[in-house]
Amino acid sequence: MKDHKPMSPMMHHGHHMGPHSSSLIADFTTGNVNRQLITFAMPMFLSHLLQIVYNMADMIIVGQTLGKVGLSAISVGGDIMNCMTFIAMGFSSAGQVLIAQYIGAKQHEKLSRFVATMGTTLIGFAAAVSAVGLLFRREIMELMHTPPEAFEEALAYAGISMAGIVFVYGYNAVSAILRGMGDAKHPFYFISLAAVLNVLLDLLFVIQLGTGAKGAALATILSQGVSFLLCAAFMYRNREKYHLSLHAGAFFHPEREMLYSLLKLGVPMAIKNAAVQFSKMFVNSWINSFGVAVSAFAGIANKINMSVNMVSNSFNTAGASMVGQNIGAEKFDRVRQIMFAVYRIMIVIAAVASVTIYFFPSQVYGIFTDDPAVLAIGYEYIPIAILAFFSCAGRSGSNALINGSGNSRVNFITAIFDGIVLRLGLSVLFGIVLDMKYLGFWIGDALANFTPLWVGMLFYHSGAWKKRAV
Repeated sequence: MKDHKPMSPMMHHGHHMGPHSSSLIADFTTGNVNRQLITFAMPMFLSHLLQIVYNMADMIIVGQTLGKVGLSAISVGGDIMNCMTFIAMGFSSAGQVLIAQYIGAKQHEKLSRFVATMGTTLIGFAAAVSAVGLLFRREIMELMHTPPEAFEEALAYAGISMAGIVFVYGYNAVSAILRGMGDAKHPFYFISLAAVLNVLLDLLFVIQLGTGAKGAALATILSQGVSFLLCAAFMYRNREKYHLSLHAGAFFHPEREMLYSLLKLGVPMAIKNAAVQFSKMFVNSWINSFGVAVSAFAGIANKINMSVNMVSNSFNTAGASMVGQNIGAEKFDRVRQIMFAVYRIMIVIAAVASVTIYFFPSQVYGIFTDDPAVLAIGYEYIPIAILAFFSCAGRSGSNALINGSGNSRVNFITAIFDGIVLRLGLSVLFGIVLDMKYLGFWIGDALANFTPLWVGMLFYHSGAWKKRAV
């Protein structure tokens, strides 16, 4: 979700392993911070963009073929899959940071053992999640209030997705390993392949063979599987350039100390992802209760916020790897430069998005709908959208520091406040207690997004981030 072309300027600082092998590991401990950040974040941003494009292709192909029953099935099935991947996301992010810290500290000899430990852990989690999901998928569907007419299609979609979850976890693990080494380019090549393959298989299964929602699930899982296997094969073939000496036996002997480091950081990160996901679902279920126009606009607001979130996530993920390397190398002044570079870039992006939504709301909303009732809600939402854009900018630089430091305690505090206490607390306060209805829920959600900003600032001023996680 890469290829071996001439190396970018970022990669010139790698340590050579032999007369014929140049390193594919990027060194972020020297050089121009802004240029490195943008060069590293761009493939990640394009990867996120592609994922949205191929999710939309899924929706369009199924919507045109199966109508609203198919759309409902994919929507419910997709929500469930998002919830089931939070472990993969948390542990992949943790692994990426720990790898960056090993590289910064020039401990290349530990990389192979850590990669084997991380791979085994994630495949184990994938098997457990898959088994639980398949066992209780009917109950999960009922819990999600799946519309009766879409129930069987949604059940089939979820069943195939759950059976293939190992590919999703595997791909997340491999791309996180490469990104931890400062290589975001190659995962982008493989996700591009997955996106094209997914659309082609959608056309074949859903339209040509008429397999319904389960065909869409099969297309997604197969394309993820191909992407994962090719990415893993690429990493293995170029193992010397990544300072890896991988052999199958290592995957059966995870190292206890490294497993402990991964769990210590991965668990809070997974909880943070889960808490935000579940609290957003709770807020959305309240918003949906205000009628179909509000529910329809919630979907549009979500897409608009997602586009700015996507840029923010790309920069804070890139920033976290760079911060990790520099903490490993004890170059603390560069950590400060990286953190503020992320803030600066994201504030500019938030300002551009705010100006666009403020001056051209009808053009922005018109992409999705021309329904007057939905558009009326959209105009009320403009100040909240601007608040959400700047909260996104605020959390990005802080997340780069919090995640890059690998400090599990601060990650856990952020998880609890961001995901549960403030997101639910503020939504209930504005939406129910102050009776601001659906606008109150949106205001609460946008304000909760600032949580990592103030936690990150306190953490930065405490200096506790200077201590390595591994």
